[in-house]
Amino acid sequence: MKTVILNKNFQLEDGSIEKPKPKNHEVLIQIKASGFNPIDYQMLENELERKLITSPVLGRELSGIIVEKGNEATQFNIGDEVFCGSGSMGSNGTYAEYIAVPEAIVSLKPKNISFEQAAAIPSAGLTSLQIFNRLLLQPDQTLLVTGAAGGVGSFFVKILLAHHIQHFIVTVGNEENRQMLINLGVKDHQIVNYKQDNLAEKLMEANDHQSFDIGVDLVGNHMAEVTAEVLKINGTYADVTALMTKEAHETLFNKGCVIMNISNYTYTMIKKYDYYQNGLNTIKNLIEMEAILPPQYKIIGNLSLDTVLKAHTILKNNLTQGHKLVMKH
Repeated sequence: MKTVILNKNFQLEDGSIEKPKPKNHEVLIQIKASGFNPIDYQMLENELERKLITSPVLGRELSGIIVEKGNEATQFNIGDEVFCGSGSMGSNGTYAEYIAVPEAIVSLKPKNISFEQAAAIPSAGLTSLQIFNRLLLQPDQTLLVTGAAGGVGSFFVKILLAHHIQHFIVTVGNEENRQMLINLGVKDHQIVNYKQDNLAEKLMEANDHQSFDIGVDLVGNHMAEVTAEVLKINGTYADVTALMTKEAHETLFNKGCVIMNISNYTYTMIKKYDYYQNGLNTIKNLIEMEAILPPQYKIIGNLSLDTVLKAHTILKNNLTQGHKLVMKH
């Protein structure tokens, strides 16, 4: 089957490998669309992320059609339209025509959206849902969300609004992203441009001159330091990027804050596959009930090296403009 694959020099190239055969509890999916994530290029550049590579074919989320099943796979039928985040649980990554995955991580695709929209959901959707579920938000708590216009940020904001949570402030970097969030239902006074001087002060002003109970940091680095600065004593810092600085960690420690690490990979380590399926089923139901909208997406091209490299460049340079990048197969 056709793939985009890592060669022995750790460079991506167009390639071909044998089509996988599903194991007993697996289903074989003909991929119709796949989504791109920052981890895709970070695996090529970052020592920590590189350790997560389990196949020379990268890519972690997809939608498609079940075309074959293992002997003990009973949850789905041939021809079912499905979506899932494969992570390291697939026979290969999603830069390919087919993938075999445990049926326990798969969900039926929402009926009211396309394959391209469905492929844009799993990574950002599961991360956002994990943040929401683990925070156990109380109605009076105040929340800061950095990088709210990104894939995880915008999906998390949708979940907040679907649950009628209003006490949050978000950061964006330009007018286009501000407008995108307003279109989702965020109020203008809830949005702060992170490019302003005295950002911590501006964030506190937007929060009625109060420190925040919770910071959901989707940016890291310097923004981790700002988030730590504006948190209350004994607040909660949700770390989604693993890009916290030493200074931010010191501030959080001195304030007695809880650091909540958010990682979908965790459940791969212990093979807790129901986490993935249950989360996708929850998101599927929210979308079919129209409680939340699927992500805005942009089709970069068809399955090819050129498409993958173009998507990686857009992600690295933060030029997604609030759109999830998708490849057609």
